[in-house]
Amino acid sequence: MHSFGYRANALLTFSVTALAFICAIASFSDKFSNQNPSAEIQILNINRLKKQSYGNDEVSLTLDISADLQSLFTWNTKQVFAFVAAEYETSKNSLNQVSLWDVIIPDKEHAKFRIQTSNKYRFIDQGHNLRGREFNLTLHWHVMPKTGKMLADKIIMPGYSLPDAYK
Repeated sequence: MHSFGYRANALLTFSVTALAFICAIASFSDKFSNQNPSAEIQILNINRLKKQSYGNDEVSLTLDISADLQSLFTWNTKQVFAFVAAEYETSKNSLNQVSLWDVIIPDKEHAKFRIQTSNKYRFIDQGHNLRGREFNLTLHWHVMPKTGKMLADKIIMPGYSLPDAYK
């Protein structure tokens, strides 16, 4: 006969293997979901473009952000983290990213929204590279599943520019 320890080990091993298999199937099933999020961001006002006392440029914007991220939610989605970033090029760096606003979306009911807000985080360039600069606003999102791999994607909205003079 098998001892109690041997039977407990066999039961635990079988249970963990079955749980891992179920989690793998659950994660794989997300590949078949139809994700088609949409977003639009408008700059309502450039509140301030100034040179700080130690030489860096700082911008304050009023943004109108509307997004429909409901298609990102499946039965396996725990939450979605979304953020808006300003992206631009300089002679020193091929890509500069500055996070302007973010939100944690806990469920599908809150995934369709429209908000008018000033940038939550300061839009500062290390130097004086923002005057007259063209930039993109990009909505990034990270889908955090209950089980499986975290997914990330973005929508790039090009064609924004800052004024040539401080204001």
